[in-house]
Amino acid sequence: MARQSAAKAHSTGPAVVAGAGARGLDRIIHERLRLGIVSALSVNDSLTFRELKKILDTTDGNLSVHARKLEDAGYIACEKKFEGRLPRTEYKLTDVGRMALEKYLTHMEALIRATRQG
Repeated sequence: MARQSAAKAHSTGPAVVAGAGARGLDRIIHERLRLGIVSALSVNDSLTFRELKKILDTTDGNLSVHARKLEDAGYIACEKKFEGRLPRTEYKLTDVGRMALEKYLTHMEALIRATRQG
């Protein structure tokens, strides 16, 4: 019986750790498209709407909605201007966004380690 309890505790250990840890993830960044936006901006000084759309292979509507969510959270900054008569929307990762991404990545790495140790 003790062996069963130990086995059961061991088999549920990582899931419990991962489950509890996953609740602490930043929900704003954790969504796939928003994570893609923040990740792309973390390795580029700035990207235009068109560039992000192409990199992420998404629609105008999806990109707009998710970029707005990141902008509202203060993770990215958006600058709209015109080049000639054409609108140009450019995005940059803010310091707050960079710190949030670092925290998110650190948290994910801890979850991965906990899962592999189990």
